[in-house]
Amino acid sequence: MFKKACTSLLFACIFLYFGDGTSASAYNYTTTTKCLKEPLEALYGGGIIVNPVNHNIEGWKAFGQGKIRERISKTASNSFSQKVQVEQGKIYTLSASVQVSEGSEIVAVVFKFPTGENIRGGDVVAEHGCWTLLKGGVVANFTSLVEIFFESKNTLVEIWVDNVSLQPFTKEEWKSHQDKSIIVGRKSKVRLQVTQANKAPLTGAKVSIKQTKSDFPFGCCMNHNILTSTDYQNWFASRFRYTTFTNEMKWYSTEKIEGQENYTIADGMVKFSKENGVSIRGHNVFWDDPKMQPGWVNSTISPEKLRTASAQRINSVVSRYRGQLIAWDVMNENLHFRFFEDKLGENASAAFYYTAQQLDPGTMMFMNEYNTMEYSGDEASSPANYKKKLEEILSYPGNANLTAGIGLQGHFGSGQPNLAYMRSVLDFLGATGYPIWLTEVSVGVGPYQAQYLEEVLREGYSHPAVQGIIMFVGPITAGFNETTLVDKNFNNTPSGDVVDKLIAEWKTGPLEMTTDDQGFIDVSLFHGDYEVTAAEDNVTNSSATLSFKVTKDKPQAFVQVQIDT
Repeated sequence: MFKKACTSLLFACIFLYFGDGTSASAYNYTTTTKCLKEPLEALYGGGIIVNPVNHNIEGWKAFGQGKIRERISKTASNSFSQKVQVEQGKIYTLSASVQVSEGSEIVAVVFKFPTGENIRGGDVVAEHGCWTLLKGGVVANFTSLVEIFFESKNTLVEIWVDNVSLQPFTKEEWKSHQDKSIIVGRKSKVRLQVTQANKAPLTGAKVSIKQTKSDFPFGCCMNHNILTSTDYQNWFASRFRYTTFTNEMKWYSTEKIEGQENYTIADGMVKFSKENGVSIRGHNVFWDDPKMQPGWVNSTISPEKLRTASAQRINSVVSRYRGQLIAWDVMNENLHFRFFEDKLGENASAAFYYTAQQLDPGTMMFMNEYNTMEYSGDEASSPANYKKKLEEILSYPGNANLTAGIGLQGHFGSGQPNLAYMRSVLDFLGATGYPIWLTEVSVGVGPYQAQYLEEVLREGYSHPAVQGIIMFVGPITAGFNETTLVDKNFNNTPSGDVVDKLIAEWKTGPLEMTTDDQGFIDVSLFHGDYEVTAAEDNVTNSSATLSFKVTKDKPQAFVQVQIDT
């Protein structure tokens, strides 16, 4: 196996080669959010595309009213296409370098199926004078010819495209990418040596390794029912160490009547979480949806009154839980809605981020949006628009050093998730350098719900840019009737089985091992906290126990255990 990892201001790339070493079995994570002087080379040599466009226009045709002509290493058109054969069940990743003839425009790649269905495979903001990398893809639900075309809503500009690539992967290859990425990004090699008091190595010592805590936050939401259900409490505490409250911290829950704040339920849930070692994401300070405000905060409220009320709200909730949470969703869904912007001005969200960071400077401040990675057809929350909004927030006076995070909700429907598109989004937003969390993962009801939930969770966990996952799922008795993990008797559903399987799979041990003739043990461990016990294999029964931590910052760690005999 050959591995390569690289990072810079321009690029973030990881190549994983395995199996027979062919390009078909390697995924290329190369991505950039910068606009480049020259187009990137075609990934995978163009894959199954006939002529990636780096020499001429052979294989491409004008689409609709578009025109196509050859330039020096460019193809120009309002829209142009190529037909390719796709196979059912395969995952197709697309990449291309794009620019426009003037200004900046969103350029999208679209897959047109024989049924007439157009699937938007990805988009990016293309600029004039430099090349932007567009990544995306599609999962083929049946074998057929598919027409691939590039488009922009502004038909007055030309689209220039170079080095197009479409690379197919089987689901087995895709799973292998995930497994290899997990080894590279979530585990580290550790060498342990057991010695006697005089530093002499101890041959044949029995070593027990137990992971006591995972470094990767994989958690589940909770709601108010947990305060009154022992079964819910026991089920949750036995599995999860990270959570988000579904509604209990929201403004409409804590101040239903103007001027009468009530944090009783939220405080009780914080208390339960602390008692059980559960870290909390604060959700949320504000919600930009006009329908999700307290009843007394409605469309008729004056800007002056809203400004006063929102200042009281943010000071109240953030100050109350200052230093007790690991994150805040400061403004929820501000790509789809603009209640506060319409009332308080275009910088309303950005100003709230500034205030929240001042009130709770040690806590990460997140955007939190739906459809950015789960549905490519929602242009409002496209990755390009997400990045643009994040940059607007960061450019606000005082926000340059904001401890910012990227929150992607992940509410998938009941159909096959587009893992190619999901990965391209994580590639693109990961290149910003800001940590990504999947904040509200769920999958719609359907015959393949458990399978699709597993696919989404594996894709998130295996991606190097993702630093945490929270699922919006739970027991049927607590009202989770879409993605339900346990029934009314707290017996696992198929989706519950998936979650328990992954919790076990993404941790180490316990392991029982024996040292070699030099007292060494070499092992690959998931990042996290460990307890190791070494015992001398003789009549003395001498032993020693110590704790250590495995982190991604140390790809090779050395731990020495000394037994006094």
